[in-house]
Amino acid sequence: MRVDEFDYCLPQELIAQVPLDRRDESRLFVLDRTTGRTAHRRFHDIKEYLRPGDVLVVNDTKVIPARMHGRRETGGKIEVLLLKNLGGDDWECLVKPGHKTRIGDAITISDPEADGQEVVLRGTVKGRTEYGGRVVHWGYDGTWEGALSRAGKVPLPPYIKTPLTDPSRYQTVYAKMPGSAAAPTAGLHFTPELLGDLREMGVLVEAVTLNVGLGTFRPVSEETVEAHVMHEEYFQISRSTAEALNAARRKGGRLFAVGTTVVRSLESASTEAGEVLPFSGETSIFIYPPYRFKVIDSMITNFHLPKSTLIMLVSAFAGRDTVIRAYEEAVSLRYRFFSFGDAMLIL
Repeated sequence: MRVDEFDYCLPQELIAQVPLDRRDESRLFVLDRTTGRTAHRRFHDIKEYLRPGDVLVVNDTKVIPARMHGRRETGGKIEVLLLKNLGGDDWECLVKPGHKTRIGDAITISDPEADGQEVVLRGTVKGRTEYGGRVVHWGYDGTWEGALSRAGKVPLPPYIKTPLTDPSRYQTVYAKMPGSAAAPTAGLHFTPELLGDLREMGVLVEAVTLNVGLGTFRPVSEETVEAHVMHEEYFQISRSTAEALNAARRKGGRLFAVGTTVVRSLESASTEAGEVLPFSGETSIFIYPPYRFKVIDSMITNFHLPKSTLIMLVSAFAGRDTVIRAYEEAVSLRYRFFSFGDAMLIL
């Protein structure tokens, strides 16, 4: 299957640059994957599509201030993006300029609020990764969390050019497990009030954790889908969550996955018979047509980049032709796209 089969035309002005004032006022594109029918609502109307006994499964990962600017020992500038903790104080990172950053190089990251005079993090490049990144060992005074909060900033995707005045808007309201380099953006539309309403209706809200890293946002450079290899990302599903999901399904409840990260987590930890297992570890699952889903009944997601692994996953769930037609309809109706954009509910 060719990667360009997942392309579509998107005017640049439809790429959302800032979040809406109220999270749940974003538009909601409703797609019935069986009939292809569509409807157009507001996100808070999602309550009308869930019923008592259903389960809303969210990703409670929290974006860390993973983007940092510093200097190499030669004095040259360097940008560092933390991707994944490898144990202890070793991190997999993306660095710019990569071609000038060699094994053994020292990196210093200063506090930008102190005019760059106070070094907060000291790194040593220990190795390379197969995807062009670097393994860096970090030293610091005090706690890692404290040092990182002073040295780093929450990273925004490169297609967002407008500075974010409130960093909390690039976090879900239920984020609590630090570790992501990017937000699970399908969850950005939920408010505490909306979640409370759903719980009062009898909808269960359960959380898994997947730390978003290179596997989620790495571009596909190959010509064929099958040639692309996903990068591993850490996820965990607790025993209590797995038991709650399985119990709900036995009683006829439907699983609504909030975002592609939840889909990948649940599908990675499920048996062919549709039982969700507790799990803690890595996944490199790559979902594209004609993947057969084991546990997901419905999906809440944002609109994704052309030719990305994310639009491929959505196409596996709803059908490529159906998804491309829906995206073309969304473009014609001036929906807002990508991280701060509008949402899609696939039934």
